[in-house]
This record gives sequence, structure tokens and C-alpha cells, in this order.
Amino acid sequence: KQWYQRRVRGFHVDKLSSAHVYLRLNKGETVDDIPKELVQQCCQLVKANSIQGCKLANVDVVYTPYPNLKKTGDMVAGQVGFHKNKKVIKINIEKNNEIWKKLEKTREERDIDLKEERERRDRQEREELKKQQKVERDLEKLRIEEERRERDMRSYKLLNDDPELVTSNQFANESDAERELVDDFM
Repeated sequence: KQWYQRRVRGFHVDKLSSAHVYLRLNKGETVDDIPKELVQQCCQLVKANSIQGCKLANVDVVYTPYPNLKKTGDMVAGQVGFHKNKKVIKINIEKNNEIWKKLEKTREERDIDLKEERERRDRQEREELKKQQKVERDLEKLRIEEERRERDMRSYKLLNDDPELVTSNQFANESDAERELVDDFM
């Protein structure tokens, strides 16, 4: 699902073996909306979980949209490339034990059924999309109905709907007494 994957950002220590951290943005968010503190935390996570990177004072961490990650058959496990280097953001990260300790204190391990989570999220997004489409259809129906009413108001069609109006043919069919009554009135 390409529209879903565009909202995921992948973090990795550049040119070193490391963990991969994937950050899913909320609907409507962009890279600019990610808080700097959260970016720092993701970067510290991949640095701390890099065999070589955790021993270095500072490393470069890259992050990019998920669809920009490129994996080919000849790459080693964990190695990734990029389709477009312009979409890659590179940050130099220094070791920050304060952030790492904070992350360790809030660490929570859970067994998560990723497939079920994805299906649930997809279901919710489909329901939201259906609701939005229904609202759009209803608005379109209202717009068409309003246009029809305005068109009818400008036409002469409604003038003939008045039961008090009498056409010349109807007037010719009336009795002589009724005609005299109308003539006397005028």
C-alpha cells in the first residue's frame, strides 16, 4: 500500500551495521512535523543498537521515507540503499547517555501481532475514507438539487403550476355565465 508506506520513515546508522527504527507519521503529518526530540530519540536508538556505532563518539544517522529504501538480492542482511539520495536526511549524532537512559526507563516490551495491527489500521482508514466519500456524495447531491431549484426558478415552468391560473383554452370551454361574470369584473 504505497499511500500507507509514504507515512513511514526509516532510521539507520549510515555505513554501519545497526538496528532499523521505523516511525509512522500520523495522517496529514510531514517530516517537518516530527518533533526534534523524537528524531533525536530514534537516532539514539539506532546508534545504541549498532555494534560498531555504540562504541563511537558520534555517527551519521540517515532517515528517509519507507518507499525510498532499496533492498536488492546481493545486499547483506540489514543493509539498505536508497532509490533517490535527495530524499535522504542525514544527521550527525553524538552519544547522549541522558536520552538513552530515559528511553531505557520507558522501555516496554510487548508481543504485537503486526499483521493484525496493520489490518486494524487499514480497516479504520477504509471506514474514514468511506465516511468522507459519503459526505462528498451528499454535498454533491445537495449542490445538484440547489442548481435544479435555481434553474426551475428561472424557467417559466413553475408559472403554470398555480391552480388559480386559467389558460385561454380553458377559458373558451367555460359557460357563457362564467364568461359574463369575468367580463363584468373587468
